[in-house]
Amino acid sequence: MGQRLWICGTDDRLPRRASRGTVPCLLWAALLALPALAEEPATKPPEKPEELRYLLGLRISSGPEYPGARRQAQGLTPLWALYWGRWRFTTAGTGAMMGFGSEAASPGPGASRDWLRGEHWKLGVGLRIDSGRDSDKSEITQGLPDVPRTLRGRVNLQVELDPKWTLSAAWSPDLLNRRGGAELSVDLGRSLYRSRHASLTLGLGLSASDRRHLQSYFGVPEGSEAAQRLGRSYEPGTGLTGASVNLSYLQALTPRWVLVASWTEGRLLDAAAASPIVETTRQRSASIGLAYRN
Repeated sequence: MGQRLWICGTDDRLPRRASRGTVPCLLWAALLALPALAEEPATKPPEKPEELRYLLGLRISSGPEYPGARRQAQGLTPLWALYWGRWRFTTAGTGAMMGFGSEAASPGPGASRDWLRGEHWKLGVGLRIDSGRDSDKSEITQGLPDVPRTLRGRVNLQVELDPKWTLSAAWSPDLLNRRGGAELSVDLGRSLYRSRHASLTLGLGLSASDRRHLQSYFGVPEGSEAAQRLGRSYEPGTGLTGASVNLSYLQALTPRWVLVASWTEGRLLDAAAASPIVETTRQRSASIGLAYRN
């Protein structure tokens, strides 16, 4: 039987004799082309645009008029948060509402973003406005110097000890040097219950401040009107300011509506507790809020 001659092209690598039909020739050409195709870089998928996410709501809260006050103050405050890429802009407590069911909670109020991240830890930085203190707003602090509004920085480290335990520490200095001083806090969180739609978290906290912060918020300058009224002056040094236990509950009513409730039992410690403007070292607060997220 005779054999037919097939020409597969002008490339010298291609055979000039093959079996019947063109299929073997085409397969040979395809095999020769595979190395060249493998060398070509894969097409990189287009990056997703940074998603803009927001949350809006209201919260009813009750807490001491100022740290150490016996009288409780109630109020209605707005809840809002804005996430754009790695940047977060939040009020207190809204980071957990934004992230519930999808990501870890925000490290605190103000503007923040993650700086470094590992498998079980992350380091973040942030900024927030500290409203200071208007001493005339409370009877016990009248006659004390006001504490000016300032800008605070924040460095926050969060470590996941295991799926249920989280340890975090934050340092917050007064960047404008307006008598705000620096604050340090350490918090240990324990997840008591978590489902697709609800979570209950227990938190234990300990805080400390430098001498400048304690003097601004708990000190009584010698010769001041407040020192005459209280019968003595007071100049604290660096030390512990408080310890607290917190319970926080989150409930996703729908994919968009989230309910949050919290209760905190705290106590002033050390130099803060010894201040003559402290009426009681017991600090109790509670709040409940409702918000919509996109």
